[in-house]
Amino acid sequence: MSKQPTTSELEILNILWEKQSATVRQVFEIISATKPITYTTVLKLMQIMTEKDLVERDEQSKAHLYRAKIAQSETQKGMVSELLEKVFRGSAMELMQHILESKKTSPAEMKEIRRMIAKAEKEAKNE
Repeated sequence: MSKQPTTSELEILNILWEKQSATVRQVFEIISATKPITYTTVLKLMQIMTEKDLVERDEQSKAHLYRAKIAQSETQKGMVSELLEKVFRGSAMELMQHILESKKTSPAEMKEIRRMIAKAEKEAKNE
């Protein structure tokens, strides 16, 4: 089974990654502060995510605590790889071009991007 989360699941995972663990109530309060959603919808989503093995539930206490079972970095890597293949036909250059043309990038971010490119070039030469 694919572990790529849906948009709603990713929203919940982002909360769990940030907080490390949370109850359904805590997740609901964070999400409902920015958009209309019911507690039961969040509960159902988190139950589905448990079945999909995206999160785990600690049933030790009265209020069940949920934790992400998948790493944020692995999820990001998988989603970016999928996006790269589906949208940009595997071209990292086209992806970077799109990012740089559509989103304002700070000088600090540009400096870091250049550093990462230099590092990748160095590693490629050493292979």
